[in-house]
Amino acid sequence: MSVNLLFSIDDGYVDQFKVTLYSVVKNCSQKDLAIYVLQPSVLEQSEAVTAYCKALGVSYHPIVVEDALFANAPTTDRYPKTIYYRLLAHEMLPDHLDKILYLDADILCLNDMMSLYQLDMTGMLYAAASHIEDNDMMDFINKKRLRNIEATSYFNSGVLLMNLEAIRQSVRAQDIFDYIDKHRTVLFLPDQDVLNGLYGHQTILIPEEIFNYDARYSLVYLMRSNREWDLDWVINHTVFLHFCGRDKPWKKDYRGRFSGLYKYVARKAGEV
Repeated sequence: MSVNLLFSIDDGYVDQFKVTLYSVVKNCSQKDLAIYVLQPSVLEQSEAVTAYCKALGVSYHPIVVEDALFANAPTTDRYPKTIYYRLLAHEMLPDHLDKILYLDADILCLNDMMSLYQLDMTGMLYAAASHIEDNDMMDFINKKRLRNIEATSYFNSGVLLMNLEAIRQSVRAQDIFDYIDKHRTVLFLPDQDVLNGLYGHQTILIPEEIFNYDARYSLVYLMRSNREWDLDWVINHTVFLHFCGRDKPWKKDYRGRFSGLYKYVARKAGEV
């Protein structure tokens, strides 16, 4: 079985993409990986990325996004065309793909991801994790703000399993453009908000501590778990460690708990 992974990057995120990809390849039990990368134009480092993927033994499929796809899309400085890439990936990916896992390029894979990739998605469009699962008030506010009270929770879109067969039947570009036009004054994280507002009720909730551990909240996780989810637990159980927010581990001033772990993996990724 081929495993399909989706990324969306520009030239400013090539190095980080390599680190994420390296960590996935080294920890995935399935070695037949197909890597699809959405990009606004051909990457300046396209040859280097191709060579890197070849060295890791995975197939690389660059997809340059056509501006024509977003001819009717509402755009501003705050809502550039790139916000639509994830939401309309099904229109750019090959028709024969039935499933794909999207990953942000600020993620480390620490354990095998196949339990997520093989998740039964019958009747649902997406699978994702919430980062505010225990905050009922914030959850309610987001549901009201985005006009989708039926949604299970407010989902983070940095790890997003896509049921492409179902999405092709249900997700329409014009619906997304209309939603943004109607709700633009209340959208804080545009693409993520749209996903929640339109399709939150068709998204499977997956455990964040396993599949989308937010590195900013390590102390919160520790307290929530009665001190069970410590560093050893994360290394042994968490699949995707996500460095959300502006503070990133490749920056010199980063002092987060997982700084050394990221820098170690980045060094190993650079040796490929």
